Amino acid sequence: MNKTARKVAIIGTGFVGSSIAYAIVNQGICNELVLIDVNQNKAEGEALDLADGIAWADTKTTIYAGDYADCKDAALVILTAGINQKPGQSRLDLVDTNAKITEQVTTEIMASGFDGIIIVASNPVDVMTYIAWQASGLPFNRVIGTGTILDTARFKKEIALKLNVDPRIVQGYIIGEHGDSETAVWSHTTVGGKPIIEWDNITADDLNTIYVSVRDAAYEIIDRKQATYYGIGMSTARLVRAILNNENTILPVSAFQRGEYGEIGLFTGTPALINETGLRQIIALNLTAVEQVNFETSVNQLRLTIQSLDSK
Repeated sequence: MNKTARKVAIIGTGFVGSSIAYAIVNQGICNELVLIDVNQNKAEGEALDLADGIAWADTKTTIYAGDYADCKDAALVILTAGINQKPGQSRLDLVDTNAKITEQVTTEIMASGFDGIIIVASNPVDVMTYIAWQASGLPFNRVIGTGTILDTARFKKEIALKLNVDPRIVQGYIIGEHGDSETAVWSHTTVGGKPIIEWDNITADDLNTIYVSVRDAAYEIIDRKQATYYGIGMSTARLVRAILNNENTILPVSAFQRGEYGEIGLFTGTPALINETGLRQIIALNLTAVEQVNFETSVNQLRLTIQSLDSK
């Protein structure tokens, strides 16, 4: 991908959209960043604030507030618009309102002549990715949700804390819904290449405690500060970097399922190869029987949610 094509648009400048923008600018991921929001003053304020730090950034990024017409020549559009999860709510509680917003916003994006890749970060992300894909008319490989990329980062962090190791040497995935029904793939989790179940100081109770901590992390944060945004900001920036740099790396994203895990026709979190074309392919792991059942249960929850939207 040419550097002249390294333009990113972010729709929505709330906590999540602004945190993604901040992470992208700090990491020098793109050359041009446009912020779009129904509240133009908010978008302008965020752009001005970010631009004030460019003198200290490693890479110069042109930052400005724009409108949907600015999506036309963007390589990537990141969709964050929607209402936020409140204390006591699950991500699926947001579905009705955010489905309408996602469909409307995606229609506006495509009306600009946009022909790039859409990343969806709005919750419930798996369902919103499906809505955006349908509304966009783009090939499935060019609509990607942030999926379980944040959950997997939390997974690595919790394991690293337990074992007192660098989280970057932990390999493993959370798959399924980005939400209450997500599942840990313990059978493919290693630390320094050694399966986690072979570590002497890890018990079954420890594994369950780690999983619950990961699953409920958003609730813990929302109870304390009303929203989560830094983690998803950094996680989304990682996905953007993988696409713009044509990395051909593996990230656990919300990807369109075509039978790789026995599921078809919806988006959910699974490890996938990511490059400048978007989704290159899903990486199909051999799950244990328990993991497969847990994954199917998670996907069925998403399928029922999509069906409830289709019936309205």
